Parts: sequence; C-alpha cells; structure tokens
Amino acid sequence: MGERHITVLSPAWRDIDRIADIHLKLAGPKYAEQITDKLLESIGSLAAYPYLGPLHPDPVLAQHQYRKLICGNYVCVYKVIGEDVVIYRVVDGRTDYPKQFL
Repeated sequence: MGERHITVLSPAWRDIDRIADIHLKLAGPKYAEQITDKLLESIGSLAAYPYLGPLHPDPVLAQHQYRKLICGNYVCVYKVIGEDVVIYRVVDGRTDYPKQFL
C-alpha cells in the first residue's frame, strides 16, 4: 500500500510550538530542539505505520475514530482518513485533554 500522507493541522502545529517554547524556557534551546525532533519523528512514523497508535480509550473519541500516539509525556491525537493521516492535536498526556475535543 505504501506510505500515507501526513497532514498536521494548524492547532497541532501551535501545540508543537508551545511545547518547544515551554522546554526552551525550562531547559534551553538544545532540549527544545530535542523534544520537537522527537515529536516530529514520532508523527513521521505514522506515514509507514498509520495504525501504530491504538484507538483512543475515551469512548467519544474512539467512536469518531481518533487514535493516539504516545511520545513521552505528550499524546498525538490523529485519525486515519483514506490515504491520509491527519494530526489534530499534540497535547500533554497528563492533562484532561479529551475535553478539548468534546
């Protein structure tokens, strides 16, 4: 079947920027770059393995076919739509982030 196309929506890009800013302030530019690279590498793996992340455990999100990919403390919330993988948000997994989707 080949690799899927990945689309990162604007809210997810803002999430990644915000995460990088937090790590920049807490630990400096090297760590901010490392966390950003790790997030983007994890997202990139979905091109070859779109079902790598399980259906989201939240019943409402699962009903709408959202999946989650864990990357350290962060969760990439995405859907596989046809030949595309759409990244909706990148959130701190320690928060009650499913409320953002309801």
